[in-house]
Order: sequence, then structure tokens, then C-alpha cells
Amino acid sequence: MPRRLGNFVRRFGKFVPPVLARPFGRPVTLFFHGVEPHTDDPRVQTNHHEVDDFVRIIKTIKTNFQVLPLAAISDALAHPDRHHRTVFLTSDDGYANTLTIAADLLEEMGLPWTLFVSTHHVDTGERNPMFLVRLFFYYAPCGHYDIPCLGPIALGDQQMRDRQVGPAVERLRLMAFADASRVLAAMLAAFPDNTLRQLLARFSSEVFLSWEQVADLKRRGVEIGAHAHHHWAMHADQAPAFVRDEARRARARIEKEIGVCSYFAYPHGNTDDVSRSAWEAVRDAGYDYAFTTLSGTLDASLNPFLLPRFCLGADERGLPSLVPLLRAANPRLAEWQRKMAG
Repeated sequence: MPRRLGNFVRRFGKFVPPVLARPFGRPVTLFFHGVEPHTDDPRVQTNHHEVDDFVRIIKTIKTNFQVLPLAAISDALAHPDRHHRTVFLTSDDGYANTLTIAADLLEEMGLPWTLFVSTHHVDTGERNPMFLVRLFFYYAPCGHYDIPCLGPIALGDQQMRDRQVGPAVERLRLMAFADASRVLAAMLAAFPDNTLRQLLARFSSEVFLSWEQVADLKRRGVEIGAHAHHHWAMHADQAPAFVRDEARRARARIEKEIGVCSYFAYPHGNTDDVSRSAWEAVRDAGYDYAFTTLSGTLDASLNPFLLPRFCLGADERGLPSLVPLLRAANPRLAEWQRKMAG
């Protein structure tokens, strides 16, 4: 429901003049993923803004809001009325293009930001799981496949592939980690070795940063936070030990390689992706604050380990009106947080 409400606010905000929306403003956290000169196939490169759109978006943010480093969030939560124009800008996953493209653009505009990295992917270079699922559905050879936990899948024409990819992504997201890992292994096995290597080279936007590159961003003033270890949803069907390890190991890896890690962002981060044991594990791992992907604005009434964040769309418009109106999502956010507290 909170995600649907965020989409409604996005549509409705286009019709509200900024001058009327501005009085509702409170501090807000926004996020994006990667930034590419051109997305070759948006069906699989779902996490990347094109440069021209990204530049337009961050110019709008700079013109209309005060962008602060995440270190100021305690004051924003305690005094939201003083921060009616405050925005915290964050990025998820840790794609290499956040260094080669996004960092330069944000630095030129003097905008502070935080990068949440998925530490397993920085360690290994493995691609994002949801990218690999989409790669299977759109690029695996035509044929019939018996995929563990998903069952028989027939890949044929474009329409057949389009119909199946969305439900499969959702089912994978809600699986336990061990089952989802088996699904991915079977999907990757469907590709001839040469074909898979060529596809991974073609979609270089999906390459992750190395630790040396993450350290370079840190030296340039970027705050580094954790986006779990394996980038799997930390929902109620995950084993408690897995959830605890996702929170603890990510922080330990970052602090070993980079330095202090105070912030966490949940993979996927919607109501079905975050359990009570997840936010408690994040709290117990020693983070100061953690972020979902639910819409809303920031204030002291919120659980500090279930804070809202709003995803910037690929072609986001109307931010001067939209950002203040995110406050309309707070009642539903508060209701969900109460349920999560038991």
C-alpha cells in the first residue's frame, strides 16, 4: 500500500502548483541507483537513469531544496519544521557508474550524497540478482526450462516473455535465500558460456564498484552505508540467522575496508521485504538509522530503523510539488511501523 500511495502522490503532484505544495514540506530522503549515458535495453537495465534525465533531476533538486549530508538527519528528525526544504540524497547497490558518472555530476553541483553498497557484490563482482532474472527471461534461448521453486517455464516470443518476467521477479523476491540461489543458478545454466559472457559485457552498466573505488568515493566525501550483504529481501520467510548475518556482515566488511558505517538501507525495502526481525537485527548490528523504500517524510515519531525513502523515477517530473506532498503517506507509514513493533 505505501508504494501504491507513493505512485498516486507522484501522479497527483503533477497538477499541484509548487507554491501550494510548499507549506506541507518536511525533510525527505530520496534515492536513485545507477547513471548511464544510454540504456541499451531498459527491460533489463531497470536501475539506471540516463545522464540527461539525471542532470535535469538533480538541477531541479538543487534549485528547489536544501540538500544536506546524512549526518544532519538527527537534527532533521528532531526539528522537521526547521527542515521543510531539506532533502537527503542517496544511491543504492554500488554500481561502477556511480563513480564514473554520478559522482562527478553531483560534485560539480556541490550536492552531498550517501551510497549504500551491497558488500557481497563488491567482494565478488556478481551481478544484481534481479538483473540476472530479467536477463534470463529476455535473452535465454527459446525452449522449455524446469526451474527449481518456479516450475516449468517456456520461453518463446516477446509476449510470452513479457507475461512471465514480472511474476517471476516477485516470486523470487519473496523466496528464502537458499531457494532463490537455486533459481538463479538454474537460470544462468540456460545460457551457453559464450552467450552469457557476451551479455554481461554488453550490459556493463550492471558492473559493481571495487573496494578501491568505494574508498575513492569516500575520500571524495561520499558517505558509505550498507545495503545488506547479498542484496536479498530481509522478509519474514528468511532464516533468522541469515537476516542477522546480512546486517552484521555488511557493516563489518565496510568498516574493515572503508571506515565507520552508521546507516543501512534494506534491499527492495517495501512492506513485504522487511520483517520485524530484520529491523531488530539492523538495530542490534549497531547502525544509527535504516531506510525502507516506503514513501513519507521524516520526523521524530518514526522508528529510526524503518525510515521512509522515495525512489526517483527514470524520468522524474514535478519534484517541487511532489516532495512536499510525500507527507500525505505518513499516516499509513506510521500504521505499518506500529504493526512492525508488535
